[in-house]
Amino acid sequence: MTTAALRAPGSRSAGIALFFCALVAFASYDAFCKKMLQFYPAPFVNLMRYLSVICIALAMLLHHGDLRIWRAPQKKLLLLRGAMLATVATCFMTALIWMPLAEATAIYFTAPLLMVALSPWLVGEQVQRSRWVAVVVGFAGMLLIVRPGSDLPWLGTVLMAIAAVCYAVFQLLTRRLAGRVASPVQYAYTALVCLIATALPAPLFLPPERPEAGAVLLLLAGGACSGAAQWLLLAAFERVEASTLAPLNYFQLLLAVAFSTFWFHKPPDGLAMSGIALIIAAGVYLARQPMKE
Repeated sequence: MTTAALRAPGSRSAGIALFFCALVAFASYDAFCKKMLQFYPAPFVNLMRYLSVICIALAMLLHHGDLRIWRAPQKKLLLLRGAMLATVATCFMTALIWMPLAEATAIYFTAPLLMVALSPWLVGEQVQRSRWVAVVVGFAGMLLIVRPGSDLPWLGTVLMAIAAVCYAVFQLLTRRLAGRVASPVQYAYTALVCLIATALPAPLFLPPERPEAGAVLLLLAGGACSGAAQWLLLAAFERVEASTLAPLNYFQLLLAVAFSTFWFHKPPDGLAMSGIALIIAAGVYLARQPMKE
């Protein structure tokens, strides 16, 4: 899309609306998973998710006009990117078994801070001192959430921290692949890798009773919601520059707090809310400040 198209008022408005729809879809799916994990093993829920996502990926490739993803350049980076997201999905879903949704999502949202910390080594970007200060502030917020004496389970906390690190690497790889590999191809590679990674352990973690057809359809519909959210993100970034959309990401964290409070009746305590506020403030600051090349 041209720069003029990106700047068109209607295009920008549509892009921002699509982005908010994506965030609502992501937050809703996370809450949906938290509920479904009361009845089904995490690997099984993940498998249902990526069965739906791979169907969306095939539809995107058909629209793109080329199903031959094995001819794509940068295969090693594409496979690594898919492996990172598969690790995110596995760790995030498993951590939700024990973690409250708001605190889990807040730890996950340290990924933008980790991107800044890792970018000098992975993509060769210089980081200004003020951005390092923001990173420190954000991690101080995370420590308020996972502080000693809190009732957060250590295993869930560690898994969510791993998810945050892997998601940061995933985003940095996405940045390296931008302009080199078409978005539908990136999406398809990621969907295929995640499907394989989640299908391998799934037979060992089947539900104790065979799910009814309606339950399977519900899980597949949830997965389609997750896949649609990814598509909405791509559509939003085609219409609006990333610097405009990045600070809006933290709307998803606020939605997670709302779901945790009003659906699961587990509101964050005062210190955790302070930590969430610090993470949001640091993340928004980083999103509004351009990197030095």
